[in-house]
Amino acid sequence: MSILHAQGQEILNEIQTSNLVLIDCWAPWCPPCRMIGAVLEEIHQEFGLNIVKVNADDNEDFISNFQVLGIPTLLLFQDGQLVKRITGFQPKALLIESLKEWID
Repeated sequence: MSILHAQGQEILNEIQTSNLVLIDCWAPWCPPCRMIGAVLEEIHQEFGLNIVKVNADDNEDFISNFQVLGIPTLLLFQDGQLVKRITGFQPKALLIESLKEWID
């Protein structure tokens, strides 16, 4: 399974139907978003983590509802509940350390 790019109701469906899903709130004009995108691709391949990319410019309701104030922001949902929020770029090792409770 590859990383999903979702919009609108698709995002909420992924959150509600996935045991564990990482939402990547990003924008195409954001250099740190592109940098973390490559890191997330590696994490997805290594750990099989379900990742959904959400373009902040195209999904303002979602961004507002989850109070995303800066990008990139990662929102980790487990069984439909927000369990972790990470804002800003993090190198791969640090990001894995932040998520290890859920991906090990």
